[in-house]
Amino acid sequence: MRPSFPQRPLAARPACAVLSLPVSRAATAQLYVPAAAPVTVSTTWLAEHLKDQNLVLLHVGDRKEYDREHIPGARFVDLDDISVSNHDHEHGGLMLEMPQPDSLRARLEALGISDRSRVIVYYGNDWVSPATRVIFTLDYAGLGAGSALLDGGMQAWKAEHRAVTTETPKAQPGKLAALNIKPIVVNAAWVKSRIGTPNFHLIDGRASVYYDGVEAGGPRKGHIKGAKSIPFTEVTDDRLYLRKPAELKALFAKAGIADGDTVVAYCHIGQQGTAVLFAARAIGHPVLLYDGSFQEWSRGKDLPVEDPRDGRLSAQ
Repeated sequence: MRPSFPQRPLAARPACAVLSLPVSRAATAQLYVPAAAPVTVSTTWLAEHLKDQNLVLLHVGDRKEYDREHIPGARFVDLDDISVSNHDHEHGGLMLEMPQPDSLRARLEALGISDRSRVIVYYGNDWVSPATRVIFTLDYAGLGAGSALLDGGMQAWKAEHRAVTTETPKAQPGKLAALNIKPIVVNAAWVKSRIGTPNFHLIDGRASVYYDGVEAGGPRKGHIKGAKSIPFTEVTDDRLYLRKPAELKALFAKAGIADGDTVVAYCHIGQQGTAVLFAARAIGHPVLLYDGSFQEWSRGKDLPVEDPRDGRLSAQ
């Protein structure tokens, strides 16, 4: 397992909220309507297409786990392969930010992805939110329609006694045209300007102990003013399959989100919030990610935070 920042595994890890901007963090966000293509595939589908020439299969998890066993043909991907992290937190450094478009294109090509690739991402053990961060990044890069998540991940594959291997596929870089970046990432100013406005649905994807201010998720406890809580662990069942559409709709409705509403999510560093956004996309919601998440927000003295423990509101 990785250290606490950035949080990689699914269980008991900080979650993120969604609101993001494409290239410039000051850019104006536009809504992306989810593609009609399914956002998940089954183990049966993958088994039938495992030898497709255009298939790119990505394993998200612990490196030792991958080396021990993985689905044949899968390449290992680490979140550092597709993101930029600044560890100088004392001077405003943020984790898990989107690379510049040309850099992101090169990183994706290094994973073997080309314009006509069908990219399937799966998680080893409980690494659901790191896998959904990879999916979100592909969507951001304009490749969402050709990408999907293996429902149930590695554990579902193994439960059906399907083939695994220790063999690492030969690295063959892909070739991508200039990326058609989707403006689905937003910044703090964008979020702040919309707090309190009608039909603004900001979701905190972290565990409830952080939302409720029981544990600190940054310099300040609590959550962004006006945010509702949907912990990232709630979008999957006990076997780590994505919940059924009716269950997801009920989950989002409980947070005041109606069919077709845009869902904006955040978490600690922009990872676990993508699990919430993935679920929202699966049932037809346009989505946005606030990539700086609470790591950035909690540092801003002029950014309002609610602490449910005593009803305090800091930075009006």
